[in-house]
Amino acid sequence: MTTLAVTGHMDLTEDSVPLVRDALREALKSYAADGSLVGVSCIAKGSDSLFAEAVLELGGRLVVVLPSKDYRQTKVKPDHAETFDRLMKSAAEVVVLEHETANRSAYTDANRTLLKRAERLIAVWNGSPPNPKGGGTADTVLEARDAGLPVDVVWPAGASRRG
Repeated sequence: MTTLAVTGHMDLTEDSVPLVRDALREALKSYAADGSLVGVSCIAKGSDSLFAEAVLELGGRLVVVLPSKDYRQTKVKPDHAETFDRLMKSAAEVVVLEHETANRSAYTDANRTLLKRAERLIAVWNGSPPNPKGGGTADTVLEARDAGLPVDVVWPAGASRRG
């Protein structure tokens, strides 16, 4: 069994979504070849959900980590609700952290939970530096590397972020 976690940008441009989807599928194929792929994701909009969908498409087992008890109600926007709910129903396991409210501390704990459960990290990351506030994609990549966890960066040519 190979357990992969994901971190990645939420703000992918519309044109980047199919590029990232294809790149993730390609990156995961070798891990799914023997039918023992496990993907761990917070299933946020963007990279997390694209990863989760690729895991399921390749016959893998999805583990969802929710940062807080109120995450669905307070953080999942209407344009992501259908995907979020579908992925929740498809998950083999759902881990809800003890935080009452989704905040930076809850997100940091969720990222640490992902890393603890994984053998590798898949990072949908453009290489940008860490956010001074912490808790972002770059922070998770650095934490994984500091812990000795292998990191596979996925950022296909032509991918970009909004803003």
